[in-house]
Amino acid sequence: MNTVYFDHNSTTALRKEVLETMLPFMISQHGNPTSRHVFGRNAHEAVENARAQVANAVGAQANQIVFTASGTEANNFAVNGITSNLAHGQILTSAIEHPCVTRPAQAMQSRGWRAHSIHVDTYCKLDIHHLHNMLAAPTNLVSVMLANNETGVLQDIGQIAELTREHKAYMHTDAVQALGKIPVDFADLGVHAMTISSHKIGGPLGVGALVLDKRVDIYPLLHGGGQEKGLRSGTENVPAIVGFGAACELAIKDLSHFSKQTESLRKRLETGLQEMNASIFGKNANRLPNTSFFAFDNIEGETLVTALDKAGFAVASGSACSSNSTEPSHVLLAMGVDSDMARGAVRVSFNAENTLAQVDAFLKTLKQEVNRLKQMTAIAA
Repeated sequence: MNTVYFDHNSTTALRKEVLETMLPFMISQHGNPTSRHVFGRNAHEAVENARAQVANAVGAQANQIVFTASGTEANNFAVNGITSNLAHGQILTSAIEHPCVTRPAQAMQSRGWRAHSIHVDTYCKLDIHHLHNMLAAPTNLVSVMLANNETGVLQDIGQIAELTREHKAYMHTDAVQALGKIPVDFADLGVHAMTISSHKIGGPLGVGALVLDKRVDIYPLLHGGGQEKGLRSGTENVPAIVGFGAACELAIKDLSHFSKQTESLRKRLETGLQEMNASIFGKNANRLPNTSFFAFDNIEGETLVTALDKAGFAVASGSACSSNSTEPSHVLLAMGVDSDMARGAVRVSFNAENTLAQVDAFLKTLKQEVNRLKQMTAIAA
């Protein structure tokens, strides 16, 4: 049985064109970018070409791109690096951030900073009034994700960044889920720092980037040989960086098709979900075109995900960002969703290669599994 993959917000398949671009740097072109010979010069040129490709994809300049090993690393770098060069104040993160933003912020409390959470409403939108009140206290950094990884809901980062700048604080956004799904322009967003990642857009695992405003004084992540402008020392992962650049170029080229195709899939899916009386989270907010997050009364999300997997469909539960956790989604709890309902959450995230036929087959299977689980619950009761 071939399993249909509906978990593209988690990770994506490496695109064939990207692999072909990477292969020479994995087999024959193996120079260290710092070496002076022809192999080193070729590797250096490839890294800088990829840097330009990544920058072009997000409306930035090449010298604003700092390559990292992942989006998680880039988020940690932003939180730790920006605040470490400032006097102690508070770090504000939205209540729906990924743990790789909230946990480093909380960890900074042991070094004298204060970490606080900004509320969101029932639609998963940031509470601007609450942010305004929180900014009354001296603030070092505000971090709010552009697109939520679970609900797909988009934040008005431009408005949030403007308010943050008015209060003399730095603004960071995690744009990992947004890149390749909606237009992302670093300059237009008005932020000081932005995180992106390769494996969400058909690129290789193990490479991300932090995009930085040139005026930001950030403390280095790693000390050593001075790579990445002295901010992240260590020999560059040339094949992965080359793949990241190629994936960015392809993602921007295919953006319009991706948006139209996945939005049509989501519409078909959510029509069927509504007929089944599912609760769809954030459905009345502006969302990523490919993402749907839903639940059924009295159905455990993990149980349903396992059943769907056995039936040939790979989807995610509400605790997708913490795969070993059985706790309800912190995003849904922040939105005011009841904990029992939050435990039932299931996420479907499409790419442009998914089809309407796959969605129809999924809905048929989903209905069967939900009915079966409800019958089992009724018997157990």
